[in-house]
Amino acid sequence: MYATTLRTDPANLPALLGLERVLPMLGRLPELLPLVQRARERVPENGTLRALELRVWAQINEPDSLEAAARRWAAVSPRSDAPYREWSLALADRRMFDDARRVLLLGRRSLGGGATTLAIELAELEQRVDNWEGAAREWGHAVAATAEMLPQASSQLSETPAAQRPRVLAALTSPDAAPRAQRLGAELLLGWGQAAEGWRLLEQSLGTGPPSVETAAALRRFADLAGAVATPAGHRVRGLALSRWADLVPSPLAERARAEAVRELLDGGDRVAARAALERLAADSLAPADAKSMAEAALLEILIADGQLDAAERRIAAQSNVLSGDDRESLRLQLARARVRRGELDRADAALESDSSVAVIAQRGWIALYRGDLAGAISAFRLAGPFAGTREEATERTAMVALVMAVEGDANRELGAALLTLAQGDSLAAVPALRRVAGQLPRGGGRLPILLLAGQVAARLGGTPQEATAIALFGEIVSAGDTGAAPPTAELEWARLLVRQGRPADAVQRLEHLILTYPGSAVVPEARRQLERARGAVPRS
Repeated sequence: MYATTLRTDPANLPALLGLERVLPMLGRLPELLPLVQRARERVPENGTLRALELRVWAQINEPDSLEAAARRWAAVSPRSDAPYREWSLALADRRMFDDARRVLLLGRRSLGGGATTLAIELAELEQRVDNWEGAAREWGHAVAATAEMLPQASSQLSETPAAQRPRVLAALTSPDAAPRAQRLGAELLLGWGQAAEGWRLLEQSLGTGPPSVETAAALRRFADLAGAVATPAGHRVRGLALSRWADLVPSPLAERARAEAVRELLDGGDRVAARAALERLAADSLAPADAKSMAEAALLEILIADGQLDAAERRIAAQSNVLSGDDRESLRLQLARARVRRGELDRADAALESDSSVAVIAQRGWIALYRGDLAGAISAFRLAGPFAGTREEATERTAMVALVMAVEGDANRELGAALLTLAQGDSLAAVPALRRVAGQLPRGGGRLPILLLAGQVAARLGGTPQEATAIALFGEIVSAGDTGAAPPTAELEWARLLVRQGRPADAVQRLEHLILTYPGSAVVPEARRQLERARGAVPRS
């Protein structure tokens, strides 16, 4: 059918391309050559026919004829890079890579276009032979000539093997590298998990010149790519890129970008940069209401995190009409918790105002507990229920209710003070404080659960003195012979500590004793798992 078509229309391109696919499978490819040559004589300016002729010469293994045909094409089209590109591709497809490189370099010299001429073809050829440094150098030339090539270059070079990445980056960041090549290096660093280094290189490539559309596009693209890097460094550089991009785009796009940048900077742990962006956004009269609300909430979070609680308290009151209801509640909770960590319980209570949400009720329970109001704490925790805050927070409240309920009486200021010391992060002082509280309680009045808490805190602290204290506390609890939950839990914690100390044989003894002595305890399944691990760590004699 193809041959019949060509009898009446010798230059029919679809028929010739069809024969290029069919004749090799029949072992008759040489029959195509005279047909292609006849068509080329009729339409000498058709580049597709010229490229087809080169492919046929290459496939029938006639390199001299291939070169002659390519040079004839180059003579007809002296300003086109197509003859050299197709000549090189024909050779590369025959795995004649050195000859293909020679052809492309010949084309670069003949066309006189400098390093950017045929750079894409040379880059792809170098990748085929695993010369990633050479490929990077050529991709750098390509993006220097055409900014639109950056995504393709970045995608291709992202597959660079780890061992060759330093040489690739060196090729893109040399002193004579173009700014666009440096931006390519910045994107590669970002994708390879070096976000901070990527941002520094991008900033360097932007320079100090006047802003341009290309600069804005580079910043926006970098910010979008950083959005896929789920690390603190990724969040931070995305925020920095968005902040800088916001300076180059009009309102309200700029204000929304700054609001988004603030959140990213906070997630990245850069409170200094976030605060600078926030103050600028909060003072911007053109910012949309939702952006101003987001900015104000984030700025208040920074003030609280920096310990500027009085300033945050005043600002929450002054900006209540700007903040959303959810933001106001969240910020009051954060402020109350920060006051608690300072031991300012009255001011923490006042920060919560008259809010009756379950999260606020739960926080009021903690304040009551630290004041020593055990009955009030239990009531608040129960009223808040299991769904206030995170799952971990609910679990912590449940454990605290169990501890407080074991203590006789509705109030115990010493226990509240000891727990406040623990909440303030002073675990070293909390251990002896809890031991003193336990010493004042009768045997059945909550003494063992408080000793257990003191032992757990001491064990977490680590270090020889504290670990010795923890073991002494766990031993005291186990030897008490109580039937409650404290002894088996203490023995399990004791065994874990022994394993951490490199004493698995002693841990096995403790775990076996636990399982045999308290077979109905809720900690027995975990004790069995720990026993298997401990046995596996005991050296064979």
